[in-house]
Amino acid sequence: MRNRVNTNKKKKVAIIGLGYVGLPLAILVDKKGYESIGVDIDENKVKMLNDRTFPFITEKNIVRQFQKGSFKATTDFDSIIDAEIIVICVPTPVYENNMPNLEPLKSACENIALRLRKGHLVILESTVNPGVCDNVIIPILEGKTGLKCGKDFYLAHCPERLNPGDKKWTIENIPRVIGSYNEKGLKKAIRFYKSIISAEIKPMKSLKEAEAVKIVENTFRDINIAFVNELAMSFSYLGIDVVNVIEGAATKPFAFMPHYPGCGVGGHCIPVDPYYLIEYAKNVGFDHDFLSLARRINEKMTEFTAQLTVRALNERRIPINGTRVAVLGLAYKPEIDDCRESPAFKIIKHLKNYGADVVVYDPYVSDGSTVSSLEEAIKNSPAIVIVTAHKVFKSLTPQELLRNGVSVVIDGRNCLPKDDFIKAGILYKGIGR
Repeated sequence: MRNRVNTNKKKKVAIIGLGYVGLPLAILVDKKGYESIGVDIDENKVKMLNDRTFPFITEKNIVRQFQKGSFKATTDFDSIIDAEIIVICVPTPVYENNMPNLEPLKSACENIALRLRKGHLVILESTVNPGVCDNVIIPILEGKTGLKCGKDFYLAHCPERLNPGDKKWTIENIPRVIGSYNEKGLKKAIRFYKSIISAEIKPMKSLKEAEAVKIVENTFRDINIAFVNELAMSFSYLGIDVVNVIEGAATKPFAFMPHYPGCGVGGHCIPVDPYYLIEYAKNVGFDHDFLSLARRINEKMTEFTAQLTVRALNERRIPINGTRVAVLGLAYKPEIDDCRESPAFKIIKHLKNYGADVVVYDPYVSDGSTVSSLEEAIKNSPAIVIVTAHKVFKSLTPQELLRNGVSVVIDGRNCLPKDDFIKAGILYKGIGR
């Protein structure tokens, strides 16, 4: 182990983009003995990192490693010139019309091209649709340098796999797939990842195959979530508890994988990645009807949740117009501060369009909260809508809500004990419950 660390110390790895993907990777690279340098265009983030302040909430072990490590951050792209490996981890979002936005990726590649030299291994971790490496990245890197991919420099794609807040599956032990422009680049990339992770690495036969893997992973989840979301909407009219049904089906030991409904799909992957494949296929003459339908169903859930709130208040003879409604949670998943593509924002918008007086609280997202505490949020709010299953929200009791004047609970994550709230006299509505 000591020899491997000393060998790695001779190598410099540059990480472009220090967000939820790039920063944990840069810290891991540093931990494994490489000289790790991170490049980001956000000057405030860079200053925080060099002051050893973490810019967002993540696992405690990552923060501890960061604070004791030697990783450095900079806004200066010249720092990548003497790196042997350059890893691109910039965001790849979609526009409001769901068209892929590759501008951050193109900008990063243009900056890399100005410093590209013979022998560089460039690895893309950002999620892209099949064809981006061949049709976007390589032309930028070759066109601005005269260098040839596979001969003068090497390009590989290892799509990121992170699950923030997951204590079992971490950046260090999640299996990875890698595709490359040619065999030599593939071997170089595999050698690098074998030196930093303790998990299986599956070589893919091409860059396109590696690009497609990540899209397929997240589209699979999107489709299955759409299936149970549609069941939830149907079962809410049929008087069937969809959660009990799913748990019953899950007792079958084969050919069934449980997915659960909710008030909307969030995060940077599931609500975004399917559009990459949909758009790419459309450009070559194929329409993904099934994937498009799944997206439409999942996009509906925020409006369905708002309508559920209206109907529940009507049952209590309370008009939505002018009524105080507490939205609990802005992060897209529990115990983190990541709000990317969170359904909370659309739910808030729908409720306000119905005339509700909306207050918002998330203990992890203070700048998005309109009140400073959970107590302040629920006090004198006839209805609450749980959007994020934070532990603090799951610990709410019927008695606590009743004391504060809450008579309607919309459980957007089906995370509360339904029967306890109904027995206490609270009107409980889950998603499909």
